Amino acid sequence: MTTPAVIVAGTHSGSGKTTVTLAILAALTRRGVRVQGFKVGPDFIDPGHQTRITGRPSRNLDTWLLDPPALAETFRNGTVGADLAVIEGVMGLFDGRGGLDESGSTADLARQLGLPVVLVVDARGLARSIVPLVLGFARFDESVRVEGIVANNVGSHRHYAEYLAPGLRAEASDLSLLGYLARNELLSIPSRHLGLWTAEELALDSSLANALADVAESTLDLDRLVELARIPNLVPPSESAAPGPRARPTVRVGLARDHAFCFYYEDNLDQLRAAGAEIVPFSPLNDPELPPGIDLVYLGGGYPEIHAARLAANDAMRASIRSFHAQGGTILAECGGMMACTQFLRDLEGKDHALWGLIPARAVMQSKLAALGYVSVIAERDTVLGREGTTVRGHEFHYSQLEPLASLRYATSLNRPGRESKPDGIQIGGLLAGYAHLHFGSNGRVAATLLESSRTSWKNST
Repeated sequence: MTTPAVIVAGTHSGSGKTTVTLAILAALTRRGVRVQGFKVGPDFIDPGHQTRITGRPSRNLDTWLLDPPALAETFRNGTVGADLAVIEGVMGLFDGRGGLDESGSTADLARQLGLPVVLVVDARGLARSIVPLVLGFARFDESVRVEGIVANNVGSHRHYAEYLAPGLRAEASDLSLLGYLARNELLSIPSRHLGLWTAEELALDSSLANALADVAESTLDLDRLVELARIPNLVPPSESAAPGPRARPTVRVGLARDHAFCFYYEDNLDQLRAAGAEIVPFSPLNDPELPPGIDLVYLGGGYPEIHAARLAANDAMRASIRSFHAQGGTILAECGGMMACTQFLRDLEGKDHALWGLIPARAVMQSKLAALGYVSVIAERDTVLGREGTTVRGHEFHYSQLEPLASLRYATSLNRPGRESKPDGIQIGGLLAGYAHLHFGSNGRVAATLLESSRTSWKNST
């Protein structure tokens, strides 16, 4: 049976939907509800926090990255054994790829799946003006069902009971008032250039989870929120997509996972396992070498720039990765993983850190955003991901630029509608390294092809 779900959306980025979502997840989990968290869009950080709260791997639901069958498969895979799904939105409710393009938006997902939306409104400094704000969102598109309201950043119970709720009850009586969260700096999550602190850094422990649960139980109507949940309209699974027995692991994949490397789509790992991978986590920061007997190294994104000094000081790991590459091993490096593969990483203070030296380039951090948005990655020649012409959708978000120290041979291009394509994926031997974070769910053959590539020695390839 399909699991019922509800979407928690915001009026804008920073409205508080992450805190509200985590509080809901914490409270329901403490009640014994088997609740599954999801995140709309390509973000990695919020799913990490959801995973820490619920103990269930959170997944991304993105209507641009994934077609309807892949979207449905992700939802079904994530909700096995769950009683309820809570889906956190992205940015503002209607914000997607562009000013007139809602693909990838929370509204687009709500529309496709026919799910109710709980709107989180930042009520700081608001009184009766909350009414036209809420009505604007609720009436803007009748195909998007805004059914509940949560006020965030409320100054006091009196602020909510006397200045916010009366107008909403009078003018928006068809919407469920689900309560509020008061301003509480102790529950805010610190942020930096790529977003909130990661779950690995924040270390959401039981005390913080209980604090989130306490505020939700105190001022949110959780019972009514659960009642709003509906069964999503999912594309029926095809016979080819029906889950069969998982392939016996034949390829050991070393997965970099620590404070410096933590950005991975759970779907990517699922697809690698289904294709025959054994995922073996390791820490480039702390371990002296790669795990024994691995066939493939997967270096995800994260914050290597923050931990550059420690990465540079781990001479043993550098030697191990360089040896693996020199012997023809396959390495997929995305964004931060690619930065670690360069010869030098220059931090914001202008200091160079000698890293793994697989790419003759310097990754230079800058205070200005370098790139942000959805991309289609197209292979311009055969790569570890597939033959020439192979296309995978993904996302880029970074504050660094590559400064070549020698000629770089690119194997893929990044394509965005209305913009000129640009080279990205550098292939040197078995290494494919680029800024794009790839979502394997956008191309069902990529995971298996990557594992097959790892069985080939790239020692003499260029």
